[in-house]
Amino acid sequence: MIAMLTGTVEYVDENSAVIDTGGVGYRAYMSPANLSRISAGQQVKIHTFLRVAEGIMDLYGFLTREELSMFKLIISVSGAGPKAGLAVLSVMTPAQLALSVVTDDYKSITKAQGVGPKLAQKIVLELKDKVKNNDLVGGGVSESIDFAVPTSSGNDAVEALMVLGYSQGEAMRAVASAGEGLSTEEAIKKALLFLAKQ
Repeated sequence: MIAMLTGTVEYVDENSAVIDTGGVGYRAYMSPANLSRISAGQQVKIHTFLRVAEGIMDLYGFLTREELSMFKLIISVSGAGPKAGLAVLSVMTPAQLALSVVTDDYKSITKAQGVGPKLAQKIVLELKDKVKNNDLVGGGVSESIDFAVPTSSGNDAVEALMVLGYSQGEAMRAVASAGEGLSTEEAIKKALLFLAKQ
């Protein structure tokens, strides 16, 4: 399996880039967000996922391992194919998607082209039990995080902040500063404002 491409961008088109790896050009389908960050002649390292289905071999590329990991999880959801995976990652970072999963915010996922409310709800529902790998977030999370929704909104907010890279101690202090009786979303917003001032 092709796990990574290192080489020069030969050219970029609407939905893919061709990477010259020393005389061999590989076409990697990428999200518009990633394609906008690379250009012809640039040296790149692309993390890849090779999809083989019905005699077709398609290579999907990502600029970070976190995006690759989240893409694999998205396409594991029934009804969500590679196009949906790239669409979601074009409008959300892996951390933002993880936060949406934690807070049941499927509406944010519907911003992705071609992803309707039903599919977005399935993504949230099915990923709750799967999103456990700390590689998904690039914020220095030191331990695996279980994204199963805790019983209280306070604990839920702490989990969400840890997804974004804050330590458990930082997250707990920030949520405590937000006050009691808030919804998870309100607690997260106030906690983030608190952390931004630190």
